[in-house]
Formats: sequence, C-alpha cells, structure tokens
Amino acid sequence: MLNVIRQDGPADATPLLIAHGLFGSGRNWGVIAKRLSAKRPVLAVDMRNHGLSPREDEHSYPAMAADLAEVIRAEGRPCHVLGHSMGGKAAMALALLHPELVERLIVADIAPVSYGHSQQQYIDAMRKVDLSQVSRRSDAEAQLAEAGVEKALQSFFTQSLDVTERQWRLNLDVLEAEMGKILSWPEIEGSFTGPTFFLSGAESHYVQPEYRAGIKALFPEAKFAKIPGAGHWLHAEKPREFEAAVAAFLG
Repeated sequence: MLNVIRQDGPADATPLLIAHGLFGSGRNWGVIAKRLSAKRPVLAVDMRNHGLSPREDEHSYPAMAADLAEVIRAEGRPCHVLGHSMGGKAAMALALLHPELVERLIVADIAPVSYGHSQQQYIDAMRKVDLSQVSRRSDAEAQLAEAGVEKALQSFFTQSLDVTERQWRLNLDVLEAEMGKILSWPEIEGSFTGPTFFLSGAESHYVQPEYRAGIKALFPEAKFAKIPGAGHWLHAEKPREFEAAVAAFLG
C-alpha cells in the first residue's frame, strides 16, 4: 500500500486524503495537513514511484486511482479527497471509478484534459546532480540552479532527496517512460455527482474557461474558484488562502 502520513483529528469527522503532484510527496503537505487536522483526520500519501511508496512500472491514472482506493478501504470509510496537479487527476479518476469511496472532491489547479507541455527538463536537471558531492540539501539546490531550475522548484525537488543515502526518492526512469500518461487524461465512462470543487491559481493557465463544459460533463456539481496572486503551486504560494478555501468547502 502507499506510504501514508497521518495527522489525527476528530475521529467522528470524515477523513481527508491528500494526493500530491508530480515530483512531490506527502511531506510537502505537512503544514497544511496539520492545520486541516483540527477538524478531521488527514492522510497525506506518497503516490507510487514517489517518496517511500512502492516502485511500479505503470504510472497511469487508473493505477493511481486504485492505489488511493486501497488506502481509503483500509481506512474503513469514505473520505474527502484533495489532489493537486497529477494527484488531482488521480483523485478525479478515483471519484469516477470508485464514487462510493469519495464524499467530497477537491481538485487543485488541474483539469481532466491532456496537456502539451513536458516535465522532461526537470528530470534531466535532477539526473545532472552529482549526488556524490551532496552532503546537504543546499548542495543539490545549487546544482539545480546551475541547471536552470527556478528557486522555488529547487527547494521543492530537494524535499524528495535522501541526503544520507544520496539518492532521489523518485523513480525517475519510470516517470520519464510514463510521462505521456501523466500529461494525458484517460477515457473514463460515467460521472461523479458528489460535491466537487475546482480550486485554481489565478495566475495559472492549467484550468481554462473552455475546459468547463468537459469538467461539468464528468463532475456536474463542480464549483470553481481562483486564488488571487497564485500560480500552479497555489498551496505553496498562498497556503493560508488555500487552507481557508478547502476548509470552507469541507465545512
């Protein structure tokens, strides 16, 4: 099963499951998960091929949805589900394929569409880091800077670096091989009729107005909101505003 980082909250409240984005981990959500656990248990997972979760050859959204379903079934009751970017697509696939497991769905800055951009430059940059010369995260950040990675992403990527073992906690080979699936969206029949919230960064281009008809076809109860001044990494750039929006929707 996926590695789960649990924040205990009021036991009688519906738990919240958090699915991170590409190159992330459950650790990235530590502060937000802790704050949201004031009202409910929070489970932040490491997705497959990330963090401390199993390494698999397949990295498709039906497979990731099955991973999330296994975590919820182990919890023994339906959960609210929050997913960002890749995790948002996995959360949408979960809600469509296993609607009985999802109470409320929050999709952070992603849509059920295929995207044309590539994340290959970041895989190349991480591969270029000479891990034999890394004794602290700042050493790796300096090398990522030399490879042209922006400051905010240097810090984000190195959260997935095991400095002691001098290795990435990312299965870069599989993520590279499966990048086409990660950027795409699978054909999934049906719809999820539960409460759904698409929360985006106002400065991001991932959720365009022209996507709304397709979103509403799959998620007829979808509501939309944008966080001013936030880009794609809205939970990192505007954490308090993000927490407030999530808490209000769940409340």
